[in-house]
Amino acid sequence: MDPLLARKTWRTVEPIHGAIYFVPEAAEEYGALGITDRMSGYFASRSAPLGPVAAPVVAATFFNFDPGLVRRSMDAVWDIAEPAAVLAARLRAADRMIRRLAPDAVDGEDIARAAPIARRAALAACDHVEGRPLFAGHATLDWPDAPHLVLWHAQTLLREFRGDGHVAALTAQGLSGCEALVTHAAAGEVPAAVLKSSRQRTDADWDAAVASLQDRGWLDADGGFTPAGQDARSWIEDRTDALAEAPYAAIGDDACQELRSLTRPTSVLMAAALGFPRTP
Repeated sequence: MDPLLARKTWRTVEPIHGAIYFVPEAAEEYGALGITDRMSGYFASRSAPLGPVAAPVVAATFFNFDPGLVRRSMDAVWDIAEPAAVLAARLRAADRMIRRLAPDAVDGEDIARAAPIARRAALAACDHVEGRPLFAGHATLDWPDAPHLVLWHAQTLLREFRGDGHVAALTAQGLSGCEALVTHAAAGEVPAAVLKSSRQRTDADWDAAVASLQDRGWLDADGGFTPAGQDARSWIEDRTDALAEAPYAAIGDDACQELRSLTRPTSVLMAAALGFPRTP
């Protein structure tokens, strides 16, 4: 399979999963358990499939967040709620958010047809768990029954599958978490200020990462990519695509195109509702 088609398929469906990190339903469900800090809910809900792991494990698998932020966010969180309770809360939040943001899609034919396609891809990914801790944890979870939640869960698995591969590519290039963020900013996709704020990296962290990458010859004096840096970033993206290809290759080109077609209206609607408009 052309890795570009696999990437496009993942990107088309991703907002249906990714919305869970921004919607009020998630904060409300975690808050009902006693987890009232937004970042605590984020880290706990994504790491819960691994069990009640300590903050250093979360920092390692999530890779680019400030370790101090992870430590503060995870402090005593498993004393407040067990992982199983957090996972149940996240699934309730996913159900509520899809019903609010895309109510017509919940019982629609498109989602009913898309769900088993996405599930086949996610199950195919389960043949490639090696070196993918977040994915492997999620792969142990029970599947929901409702088609819109099957689709959401399948995309959750496929997101973590791709993410674990991306971390492998970054570490293969010898990058630290903050250096990875700097290269992301240099690529021009997300402003540096947004990446620094969302991952709570200090100015000192950021400046040190920039200096390190300049010493390696990846960045110029203005913080832009040198040819060597651009080549390295391209290698990371290409390798991430290659590592994420297997589940989509397993279902084939036609099924990927069908999945994109069936989910695009819902995906566009949910992204737009969150302030991230996408072209249909």
